[in-house]
Amino acid sequence: MLVSFVRTIILYFAVMAAIRVMGKRQIGELQPSELVITIILGDLASVPMQETGIPITSGIVPIITLVFTEVVISFLCLKSKKLRSFLSGRPSIVIQNGEINTPELRRLRLNVDDLLEELRNKDVSDINDVDMAIVDTNGQMCIIPKPDRRPLTPRDIGLTPDKETLPYTLVSDGRIISDNLKKTGKTEEWLTGEIKKSGYTVRDIILATYSESGGLKIQRR
Repeated sequence: MLVSFVRTIILYFAVMAAIRVMGKRQIGELQPSELVITIILGDLASVPMQETGIPITSGIVPIITLVFTEVVISFLCLKSKKLRSFLSGRPSIVIQNGEINTPELRRLRLNVDDLLEELRNKDVSDINDVDMAIVDTNGQMCIIPKPDRRPLTPRDIGLTPDKETLPYTLVSDGRIISDNLKKTGKTEEWLTGEIKKSGYTVRDIILATYSESGGLKIQRR
């Protein structure tokens, strides 16, 4: 029992390290080659976990090999458009200039109902509002509405809004985030002083954020 527990922990960290090495896309929308690698990683790790008679290196060595292969392939794909197209495919335009591209739908083995379902998932209820729809290589559909159906933007009415900046988290669950505090140019004395003005201490705060436009925002527990 103890051996299985230790082997499982080791393989868990091995797979976690592999995912980290392969990058954040591995936990986001996967390309076909990345999906294959992820599935194989799970199978390679599961066998040594269950079979204590199999050396643990029989799981770790193939995992390292797959990670190395994925890193090399990713690098080659950056250099070669043909290889990238071969492994990941190419985007498919299923609606162009407001017209359904039937041959492309057929190539993707999608019917009109599938297309309408994808549009509804993108909050588009009327296909006549769509100028272009593209199925990307990760399987997600990108919708470009017709010009008269697009949301109104400040530029459309001649406005130039102020640039918004991402608020810095200065206090999280009663603890000061020193790195973020330095980025704002503020001091810890300033922060604690502002919090005291509200009648609280740092430990009373579950979240405090700061931005140039909004100032300091405090939420108590």
